[in-house]
Amino acid sequence: MSPHTATVIGHQSADRRRWWALAVIAVAQLMIVLDVTIVNIALPSAQRDLGISDADRQWVITAYTLAFGGLLLLGGRLGDLFGRKRVFTVGLLGFALASALGGAAAGPAMLFGARALQGAFGALLAPSALGLLSTTFSDPKERSTAFGIFGAIAGGGAAIGFIAGGLLTEYLDWRWCLFVNTPIAAATAFAAFRVLDRDHIAKGRRIKLDLPGALLGCGGLLAIVFGTSEAVTRGWSDGLVIGSLLLGAALIAVFVLVEKRTAHPLLPIHIVADRNRGGGALSVGLAMIGMFGLFLFLTFYLQAVKHFSPVVSGISFLPMTAAIVLSSTGVAARLMTRVPSRNLITPGLLLAAGGMAWLTRMTVDSPWAATVLPSVLLIGFGMGLVFMPAMSLATLGVAPNEAGAASATINSAQQVGGSLGTALLNTIAASATASWLATRAAGDPLVRAQGAVHGYVSATWVAMGVLLAAALVAFLVIDHRPAPVRVTAVPVGPESVPTAEARAEAGTERPRTD
Repeated sequence: MSPHTATVIGHQSADRRRWWALAVIAVAQLMIVLDVTIVNIALPSAQRDLGISDADRQWVITAYTLAFGGLLLLGGRLGDLFGRKRVFTVGLLGFALASALGGAAAGPAMLFGARALQGAFGALLAPSALGLLSTTFSDPKERSTAFGIFGAIAGGGAAIGFIAGGLLTEYLDWRWCLFVNTPIAAATAFAAFRVLDRDHIAKGRRIKLDLPGALLGCGGLLAIVFGTSEAVTRGWSDGLVIGSLLLGAALIAVFVLVEKRTAHPLLPIHIVADRNRGGGALSVGLAMIGMFGLFLFLTFYLQAVKHFSPVVSGISFLPMTAAIVLSSTGVAARLMTRVPSRNLITPGLLLAAGGMAWLTRMTVDSPWAATVLPSVLLIGFGMGLVFMPAMSLATLGVAPNEAGAASATINSAQQVGGSLGTALLNTIAASATASWLATRAAGDPLVRAQGAVHGYVSATWVAMGVLLAAALVAFLVIDHRPAPVRVTAVPVGPESVPTAEARAEAGTERPRTD
């Protein structure tokens, strides 16, 4: 075998491993994203089975988001220090174990604890997944394809969770919404061990972990997520809610001061100070406020007002998932290397805002095909243009030893944005419904349904405003432009000159036709 042949075979093998790595990372990301919504569908059955009170049932969701959102920065930095492949694999195995514990829960406390463990291991998994994706794909075209797939999963995974949750709950048991993660996570961990490149850092070369930064950053995020979650039941004026938010803001402020002065910070400030990475994270965080509100209200609207079954409600989200996949892989992935990032993110957010505006037309009697379908298609297509370039910007130009911290930043923006959106929009909807019913015959089922829809519409207007603000941020802050296409050359004697076709592409010469 010639050296050239061996090189080609080695390249093909490396190429196959790279795309297999993408498959492994994509499965892990899908599992993380859909885990919130798949459990949402199972929650009523779990509440009845385990005797969870109405006041405590939110902790099935909140325990996960608290641990996940609060520990993301630490999880990202651990990947940078100890190797993303190792942390990714540990995260998968831990997620499998926590899911099994949750499925076997004998009481509320065991379920809440298992969900917190899922969130903690998810915080190891998510930034390592994005960091691995960033370091595995460096070629611009391959990177755009890989991030297109990753972005489609990030946007559509939640809707897939609704469908899977409906099917498992309706035809098996709510416990399978948790059990199903165990074999998937275990198999993905085995595949990760086989196909991901080893990136362990030798013990003597590891830098010291920034423990003060970890305590301040994670504590601040935990306090903010806790405060926004508690606002759902306590209201925004409650002392515990206000105190938690103020404490979180204070801890984050001290965290920034500490990170500026430490030699090896948990989150290097220059990562978020960069206008493209910071703008991308802020845009996605704001977008997730609207997206999580959409999932919440549409689920209640379809099941409580339109009386769709859990399965049919989940299927109703499929058009949005399809639109996200189409725009991420078919449009954004093709244009990302050709147009400035804000020329994708800003129109995408405006389209999503248009979808929210369409959804404000819904009434108790609105047909799904005329009201819900057009709105979810617009929102899905718009968000598909947002997720992929924003995810790519999150780690673009970051040193490999900081990829985990950079990816944790945008994951934190997503999680905190989603938690804030759920709390904020749910509170707005509940207040609007209560005010509307106060002057009407609230005992009439039809009137109650109309009041609920009035609340959903009020919150949807706010979600639309948040998406418009996100579009403005993206337009004003993000200024990343793709690198110009390099002119290729062919060897001629001792020198290399551009081909005629290359010169034509560069605008310096027309190709000969004779």
